[in-house]
Amino acid sequence: MNKQAIFILSLLIAAPGIKPALCGAETATLPTVTVTAPGTIGESALVGPYNQPEWTQNRRFTTTRVYIQQEPWNVGVEQWYRVRHYRDGTTKQLFEEEIEIGLPHRMQLDIYWDWTNEGGTTSNKDLAVELRWALADWGVIPLNPTLYAEYKFTNPDFGGDVFEVKLLLGDEITHDLHWGLNLVYEREISGELANEFAVTQGLSYTLIDQVLSAGVEMQFKYENVAGDRSNGEKKFQIGPSIQWRPTNKTHIDLVGLFGCTNDSPSFEGYLVFGIDLGGAKKEKKDYTPVSGLRGS
Repeated sequence: MNKQAIFILSLLIAAPGIKPALCGAETATLPTVTVTAPGTIGESALVGPYNQPEWTQNRRFTTTRVYIQQEPWNVGVEQWYRVRHYRDGTTKQLFEEEIEIGLPHRMQLDIYWDWTNEGGTTSNKDLAVELRWALADWGVIPLNPTLYAEYKFTNPDFGGDVFEVKLLLGDEITHDLHWGLNLVYEREISGELANEFAVTQGLSYTLIDQVLSAGVEMQFKYENVAGDRSNGEKKFQIGPSIQWRPTNKTHIDLVGLFGCTNDSPSFEGYLVFGIDLGGAKKEKKDYTPVSGLRGS
């Protein structure tokens, strides 16, 4: 380095105000940059205290539940409509109002009221309370097992009270292909003492991230009653499902299941509207239809 360069450098270092500026430049904080892995979508982003994919926080299937929907103290409500058309030409309609409440420790409490319309007559059917508990944060245990219990206070005109237990399983096959499966046992505690054993399953593919998804759902049920346990009914249904999310807090689900056995209804359709009412659940929500309209 020549003498002129050394002289200029010494002036810069000694000049008032320049040294602090240089020191400040050495300690300046660069802006935070968020990098998203190629090929991922918003529905696969891990959210909430349990590090679950965003798609699990909304109902995606009518017949199958997956994990926990509501974060602690978040609340959601849903309005269900179900129609069943039987092979003898009769039709039954069911309406349901449901409230979902997130609880700490990976738990959720749901309360719902069912009422029916059959042959032009509208009747109260039941009031039910359900509780589910995920065994661990998402991804810790394979298939993310969640335990589910429900008690249904039934109008005597529709039979006895009912309790139901389920094992809920679910996971992502790919970032845009989601899956769920439930193992179900239901028992009527008076009246005909009916038993129901069921396996339900849903598969969903994202068409437009956090807006539109489509899939297929299926369910198999075996039902019997006291005094005729060996002669139960076998019901298998399968059909398409679709969900549209008009906003980040609402979803509309439409599902049609077609009966494949003689004991099955010829057609069973669901229309569900859901809305989240409270809590900072997530900045941007994804898609997911519904979880089974319990029972008959």
